[in-house]
Amino acid sequence: MDYVIDREYVNRTLADLVRINSVNPSLSPDGKGEAEIGAYVDNALSAIGLDATTYELGPNRVNVIGILPGSGDGRSLLLNAHMDTVGVEGMTDPFSANLREGNLYGRGSQDMKGSLAAMLGAAKALVDSGQRLAGDLLITAVADEEYASIGMEHLVETTTADAAIVTEPTDLTLCRAHRGFIWYEFETVGRAAHGSRYMEGIDANMRMGRFLARLDHLEQELRHRSPHSLAGPPSLHAALLRGGTEVSVYAASSHLTLERRTIPGETQAQATAELQAIVDQLAAEDETFKATVRPTFRREPFEISADAPISLAVEKAISDRLGKKPNHTGQTFWTDAALLAEAGIDTVLLGPIGQGLHSAEEWVNLESVVDLAAILAATAFDFCQ
Repeated sequence: MDYVIDREYVNRTLADLVRINSVNPSLSPDGKGEAEIGAYVDNALSAIGLDATTYELGPNRVNVIGILPGSGDGRSLLLNAHMDTVGVEGMTDPFSANLREGNLYGRGSQDMKGSLAAMLGAAKALVDSGQRLAGDLLITAVADEEYASIGMEHLVETTTADAAIVTEPTDLTLCRAHRGFIWYEFETVGRAAHGSRYMEGIDANMRMGRFLARLDHLEQELRHRSPHSLAGPPSLHAALLRGGTEVSVYAASSHLTLERRTIPGETQAQATAELQAIVDQLAAEDETFKATVRPTFRREPFEISADAPISLAVEKAISDRLGKKPNHTGQTFWTDAALLAEAGIDTVLLGPIGQGLHSAEEWVNLESVVDLAAILAATAFDFCQ
């Protein structure tokens, strides 16, 4: 069935969402969090006939879940978008929702309020059709994807489904993989001494330099490894450096925070072993080289097969709507899809066309938002049988 999407409703909803400041307060002191936008989404879900619930996660931090109950004998489908955005530094009018040449501008327009509006438009179309799905449809809007994903962590503890679509922006391609990441703390240990006491001082910063030189070789080697077919090669970067206390003192310690981006199939144990091997080599070359490497946080990479039921259902819906089979793609960044997959929920990514994620000018194409709504509705009708 070709579901009729209420364009006016989708466009109006998108503009309303963009006009709400939902900047993540963990990223910006001016961030308002998700409380206001969550109240809007809760009301919108209720207005179109879904059972809506808001979950308080902390001050001004909320998740909202709407359920369109099925008849009880079909598969359930979860649609997901995050409500938080990054900050607005450098933007002149971040919450304007201005329209130009078929595109809507403003912070979060593509990442990912266009997707949230499409999800609401899809649910409305299903309700308006008068045809009941066999399985439940869940519309989920979560907090904090841009920082620590407390929203998705809460969601997977309280909610499940047979499959999910995370509506991160993919330019209407079917995204089936993305990279993960691991954060490491690395420390070289020296011996503090007055700058004149070269016989006694051991410079931790100099030893950190040796490690960084070897790390640079590893980084280049990683990017020349056989890439994942969709998500590309692994990579790493040295993010933060600090060491020493004053100019006339040998640094007693030097600290590095680094990020290792992983591809499907890689493990934390493997990535850590590669870093430890550098430490061991440097220690073997110089007995004064002492260092530790410690993983502090990780998110797993994500991948789903092309023949998974949800992959096939989304591919068919895209093909029917756009008149051609979609490209299958991967992303180099991480998304909440990985947490859904870890929870045992088959997941794909599909989102609208736009540009300017996390930049000073962000926009989403309105026609692609309507297309997305239609694709989501058709996928739900096909999958939830």
